[in-house]
Amino acid sequence: VQLQASGGGLVQAGGSLRLSCRTSGRTFPNYAVGWFRQAPGKEREVVAAINWSGGVTYSADSVKGRFTISRDNPNNGVYLQMNSLRPEDTAVYYCAAAVSRPISWAKSDEYDYWGQGTQVTVSS
Repeated sequence: VQLQASGGGLVQAGGSLRLSCRTSGRTFPNYAVGWFRQAPGKEREVVAAINWSGGVTYSADSVKGRFTISRDNPNNGVYLQMNSLRPEDTAVYYCAAAVSRPISWAKSDEYDYWGQGTQVTVSS
């Protein structure tokens, strides 16, 4: 399964971006999907995650109320709507898919497939 993350860019603080994660080849309707980010000099951290049906979601405390994860299984996409962006949100954002629902959404080693990342830069 190859994942493709897109939608990153440069935005001013307070602005919005919508990231998309799609697969090429096999569909992933039955996979849980998470969005992670990694800023320079920092460890990779989970941002949000969603189960296969979209009925269960997780958001890190740092993004609650600002970021929303959703999925459109018929169209094979998972999205991260990011509002009220802050300079500290600047990072490379990755989507990852898990064949089985992770015991912990935040543990990156529970995800089986990773996309290449998309850069999000928030200017102050």
